[in-house]
Amino acid sequence: MKTIALFGGSFDPPHIGHEAIVKTLLNFKDIDKVVVMPTFLNPFKSGSIAPSELRLKWLHDIFDSYERVEINSYEVDLKKKTPTIQSVKYLLTKYKKIYLVIGADNLATLTKWTEYDELKKMITFIVCTRDDIEIPDNMLQIKIDESVSSTDLREHLDTSKLVGTCAQEIKNYYTKEKNEN
Repeated sequence: MKTIALFGGSFDPPHIGHEAIVKTLLNFKDIDKVVVMPTFLNPFKSGSIAPSELRLKWLHDIFDSYERVEINSYEVDLKKKTPTIQSVKYLLTKYKKIYLVIGADNLATLTKWTEYDELKKMITFIVCTRDDIEIPDNMLQIKIDESVSSTDLREHLDTSKLVGTCAQEIKNYYTKEKNEN
């Protein structure tokens, strides 16, 4: 395997939109494998609700049955905020080409990412559509029909937007967290 799609994020919580993205990526003829890499802590955030080890477990529950999907714990294992370029450099020791998957909502802050100019030379962006945000012509895009965000899910806990394999566990966790705070 030489070409991967790197799909990173907080996954706080993982949901059907994330699963739809992975399923779409698996249909790309150029992509040999999808690497899902949860953050320990997003470099642009001060915290997360669910601990990284639990989010990692949920991703395993959801995707371990998928062929050509790897859940990679690199950033969780480092136990610190990790810029995307560091993870890309790590993966380039194993793979020749990386497609970096981001949501369109990240486009506004992309130039603030650590070593952005170097990063964009190392990868090819795949941008997932969201909220009618315009995607530049020089970036690949995939249209995802699921209208869901982790932020909304933490507030409304709609199990129909969670992935079946661990939907109830995720709902129970966030319900407990919400009631305790």
